[in-house]
Amino acid sequence: MSETSFLRSARLLKPAEFKRVFDNTEWRSSSPQLLLLATANEQNQARLGFVLAKKQIKRAVDRNRVKRIIRESFRHHQQQLDALDFVVLGRSGLAELDNQQIRAMIDALWFRLKRPSNDRQANGRRSNRRPSGR
Repeated sequence: MSETSFLRSARLLKPAEFKRVFDNTEWRSSSPQLLLLATANEQNQARLGFVLAKKQIKRAVDRNRVKRIIRESFRHHQQQLDALDFVVLGRSGLAELDNQQIRAMIDALWFRLKRPSNDRQANGRRSNRRPSGR
């Protein structure tokens, strides 16, 4: 298989896998129409899952178009991404964007998450500790 394929092993399939990302979100990146959540996994590759609600994107053809564009972008970036589980959540207004706008938006979100790990930990990692001084 090609390096840019989207194998079954690169997908989040089970509800428990999605729940783990939602409950233990370590990194997040967002735009007005997309939210990208990530948490480390035990696999040796990045994995992707979608939450595109009918309430936010009414037509199935639009939900499928958005998923197709994001999957294509993920295939091109997955080799540079750390071993993380990603969940992409669609927000209202996403269906009104054209393909190029969606692609540019998701590429920018991948770029933010591809920064060196120490930058992500310093800037984006959630901590259970309270800030000092409180």
